[in-house]
This record gives sequence, structure tokens and C-alpha cells, in this order.
Amino acid sequence: MTVSDLPAVNASLNALSTVFICLGLAAIKAERKQAHAACMIAALVTSTFFLASYLTYHFHVPTTLFTHPGWPKTIYFFILFTHIPLAAAIVPLVCVTVIPALRARYDRHRKWAKITAPLWLYVSVTGVLVYLMLYVWYPPVQR
Repeated sequence: MTVSDLPAVNASLNALSTVFICLGLAAIKAERKQAHAACMIAALVTSTFFLASYLTYHFHVPTTLFTHPGWPKTIYFFILFTHIPLAAAIVPLVCVTVIPALRARYDRHRKWAKITAPLWLYVSVTGVLVYLMLYVWYPPVQR
């Protein structure tokens, strides 16, 4: 595996996080607390691996430009510019959501989870979309 393989790894980890978040939300709605905890821990682990992989990639490859013109570029930048600030915010939000759960402060956990879960889901899904638009659907032109 080389650094050039990391964007696909990152997208896969984001997609996996999305699945675990959705399963965790479904589990808690069904009052399956152990399944919820397992899914959310799995989402946290895959998101942590994603972040490590993402930072490694961007340490070696500072930027990748979206070169396709027209409406795809507009959509790409809309997704990217909503994704970036929410991705930065999600780490502290996940922390303030998980810590009360670990301390059995479920009232506080639920309060924060109502904010964190949809944002975490959005960041995971848009991360996959950014990858697809940048590397699969509209890849950079090789010169």
C-alpha cells in the first residue's frame, strides 16, 4: 500500500463509520443499549482510523484540486465547504457526547447525541461524496 491508496481507504472508513452510526441509532431507537454501545464504539474506532489515515495522506500530499468545470464544481465546493467546518467540530462534539456515556450520565449523553449524531452522519456521508467527486466521478487530469 502506498500513500496514493489512502483516499480510497479514507472513503471506506468513512462509509463504514456511516454504517455503524446508522446501526447505532437504529439500536438505541429499539432500546437495544448494548448493541447501540457496540455500534457507536465501532463508529468511533473507524472514525479514529480515518482521521489517522487522512492526516497521514495530507502530510504527504498537501492538496488535490477539483478541476472539473461547471455545475459539478459548484456542488463539490458546496459539499466541501459545509463538510470542512463540521468535520473540525465533530471531534470535540463526539468527545462531549461519549464522555457522559462512559460516566453513565445518560441524560447529558442524550442531550449531546441529538446534536452530534446527525452532524457526525453528515460529515461521514459528505466525506465519501468528496472522495467520489474528487477521485472517481471527476478525477484530476493526468498531465
